[in-house]
Amino acid sequence: MTNVCHDPYSAFFRSPCGALTAGSFVTLTLQAEGDVSQVFVRLWRGADEEWLPLHRKAEGIYRGSVSVGREAGLVWYYFVIDGPEGRRYLGKNGESDAEPESFQITVYDPAFDTPRWMRESVTMQIFPDRFNIGSRGAVHPHGRGAFLHGSWDEAPCLCNDKGDREAVDFFGGSLNGIREKLGYIKDMGFGGIYLNPIFRARSNHKYDTGDYEQIDPSFGTQEDFEGLCADAESAGMHVILDGVFSHTGADSRYFNRYGTYDSPGAYSAYPGGPYAKWYSFKKGRDDYECWWGIETLPNVNELEPTYLDYICGESGIIQKYLRLGASGWRLDVADELPMDFIRNLRRRAKSVKPDSCVIGEVWEDITNKMTYGRRRCYAQGDTLDSAMNYPLRTAVMDFMLEKTDAFALEKLIKHQISTLPQPLLYSMMNLLGSHDKPRAISVLSGRQRLEGSRGKVDASPLTSAEYELGKARYANAFRLICALPGMPTVYYGDEAGMTGADDPYCRGTYPWGKEDTELQAEIRRIIHNRNDSPILKTGEAGVRALDENRLEIVRKLDGETLSVVIDNRV
Repeated sequence: MTNVCHDPYSAFFRSPCGALTAGSFVTLTLQAEGDVSQVFVRLWRGADEEWLPLHRKAEGIYRGSVSVGREAGLVWYYFVIDGPEGRRYLGKNGESDAEPESFQITVYDPAFDTPRWMRESVTMQIFPDRFNIGSRGAVHPHGRGAFLHGSWDEAPCLCNDKGDREAVDFFGGSLNGIREKLGYIKDMGFGGIYLNPIFRARSNHKYDTGDYEQIDPSFGTQEDFEGLCADAESAGMHVILDGVFSHTGADSRYFNRYGTYDSPGAYSAYPGGPYAKWYSFKKGRDDYECWWGIETLPNVNELEPTYLDYICGESGIIQKYLRLGASGWRLDVADELPMDFIRNLRRRAKSVKPDSCVIGEVWEDITNKMTYGRRRCYAQGDTLDSAMNYPLRTAVMDFMLEKTDAFALEKLIKHQISTLPQPLLYSMMNLLGSHDKPRAISVLSGRQRLEGSRGKVDASPLTSAEYELGKARYANAFRLICALPGMPTVYYGDEAGMTGADDPYCRGTYPWGKEDTELQAEIRRIIHNRNDSPILKTGEAGVRALDENRLEIVRKLDGETLSVVIDNRV
């Protein structure tokens, strides 16, 4: 039988490579050595299917040019090879005698672009309560059961392990505390600041929104927020807010289960009130749909007209905070939001501030995500500018821990280069740590049982040897993501040597005065090296595994070539 080959990452086999704009044509090539009578490429665009013959151009080379269509979406294809011994197929996972898994082409809106500042920035993610108190001092938190730690150096509390996200211990970090550290953030080289939620809520994490229209009093005031944004802008930095729009808190002005607010919430005024249609009740007011079944987080109906207008309308929440100085929004659980909701949100954001960004929390491949039985593509140019790049994080961590080799990492990176539109690829939030994962140094130390159910992880301090290993691997991993296209992102304190297991232990206080200054200096050097290098920020990217332990990243721009080799043996 024949020997067949098609490499979707090679311009010889697919030209042009990568994601394509709607209306484009792509030339597909199959190498088929042996006795071949006919070669077809079978394509799908939505429900439309085509069988197109490929023409023999040279010995063993079959080629044809096809349209990707005029609409944004996904195009799928595989090859059909007929010969004397019958029919064979070639797809993503190789040659077979049955219908194979298809190759993917992402097709996006030709008008799609992302803010230049994203593509050229390194961003710091900040959990406001844990970053810096500020000169005004800590404000005692509000809400049922809330308490203020007596010392900044205490460990976060696991308030309970029931999974209801009750996190009511506070340390007193504030917006003015962040504002007073802008000099440090700027000196480190950060151009973006992504804040976990800052709106009024009972918990310390604020993912249980109580009032979208009010800055949480423990963090400050609207004037404090405006001042932070203004000072950041003067320093050449951009502030990104966290928007939680798939659910609210049960303890909110909109639901008001506990009577905290004077407003007629959907629960307190059941079955009436202005917010009744925002939520889905079943047999009574105590039987309502919740986020992942957590009764303190009632789901909202995002496409209910009054809610959609409240968030995305002309006088809605999105425009309000952009006008006050924010530069964009990160959408919590974006893959649980209706696509039309995200499209409305994006249109409103871009109409108010064209260079604002919309970043999604999507943990899987954003070009091809199955959610609730439906395929979603967030890379068509009508929803997201960027996403938290958890697939890359997983691949990099596994490579550094030598769980996988450079060939596996090469495959993941090539897949992203091949399927993400260029504007989106260069804006991806490439992270190693976040508030939802154990601290990067702790993971990279090799300590077991760092990720798992809350309260069921090993939260004991790392040994000196574990810390030094995790620290060396972290610097190496950060060097890697800074050599790739995207927006490298540092979770506050990772650059200073913070450690910690799963939530809440990954949400400790910033170690002011106790930083690992050696690591801090190295991360600063890597960031400034990237900031000073146009080729690292915007150059064309390619990767190849040199052997099991070494990955080479090659960047090209204006005739200049830069090679960065990352070895996972530290």
